[in-house]
Order: sequence, then C-alpha cells, then structure tokens
Amino acid sequence: MTLIELLAAHHPEDEKERADLGAMRDFATSLAEPFSRAQWPAHFTGSAVVVTPDGARVCLVLHAKLQRWLQPGGHADAADLGAMETTALREAREETGLEVSLHHAAPRPLDVDVHVIPARKADPEHRHLDVRYLVVAANPEALAHDPNESHGAQWLSWEDALARADEAPLRRMLEKARRLSRF
Repeated sequence: MTLIELLAAHHPEDEKERADLGAMRDFATSLAEPFSRAQWPAHFTGSAVVVTPDGARVCLVLHAKLQRWLQPGGHADAADLGAMETTALREAREETGLEVSLHHAAPRPLDVDVHVIPARKADPEHRHLDVRYLVVAANPEALAHDPNESHGAQWLSWEDALARADEAPLRRMLEKARRLSRF
C-alpha cells in the first residue's frame, strides 16, 4: 500500500488528528522526498506502541534528545521502501531489543500525528509526520534500551504510561492502544 493510500484509509479520532491527517496527505503529495530526514520543512517518521502479549503493559522509552517518555520510533530508512509499518517495526526492535509484530486487530495505522521538532545543531526546526502502529512484543522479558537512542525503556501499566503522557496526542494514541490491546 502506498503512503497516499494508507493515509486515505485512516479514520481520525479527534480534531487534532483530523487536521494532522489533512496536513500529512498534503505533504505526501507535495514533498519531493517524503521519507528523507533531509527533507524540509517536514518528513515522515514511523513509531510503535509496544504492548505485552496479554495487553496489560506498554513500553515507553525516555527519548535522549527530547527528554520525554514516548513510544519507540524514528526516521524512515531507504531499506524500508516507504512502508511505514516497516519503519515502525524496525524502530521498535532497535530501541527496545524486542521481537515485535503488528497487532492482529489494530487498524493500520493506529494513529497519526504531526509534531514540531526544535532546531538542533545543523537541523532547522521541522515537523515529523508520524505514522503510528500498535505492535506486540513476543519476548517482553528481553526489554533493553539502545543508549544511543534513549536513556531507558520501561514496561508500564496503562495508568502509569498515561500519567507520563505530557500531551494530548500521546494520550489519545495510548488510549486507542489500550482499548485494542486487551485480549
């Protein structure tokens, strides 16, 4: 499925997600290289809400640059061939050390969000067009963080994860995941 088809099929949950989805659809057709991290003023990223097989816990990572508890995720690689679920799965594996797969019943994507990334070093302020998936860890006991990406990774109860969610779109995504992940 192409990025344009993926975005066309997504159903937003609230006004913020609706506005973000519209912006993402526009960027998908207007950016020369939508998956390149060198593409300004925005580029697509993929992320994953990682849950235990029983759906009782969710993994958040303490993002090294932003100093916030977030879901694992990051930039698309050329090897992902524009498949956002491939990006999300790869990033989840890299940042948690877990074997992950897409949740069988979750919509694909689970959520979309546009967020501003502050200027840093040579990179100007820009937007991440984040396509988010719900994934299940096959081996939750193997959780380990990549120190190049984060300052830690933790399994949390849904209540604890929501308490760490410092913005409405993050809470919205976690609430969607919680509703779907209970088996």
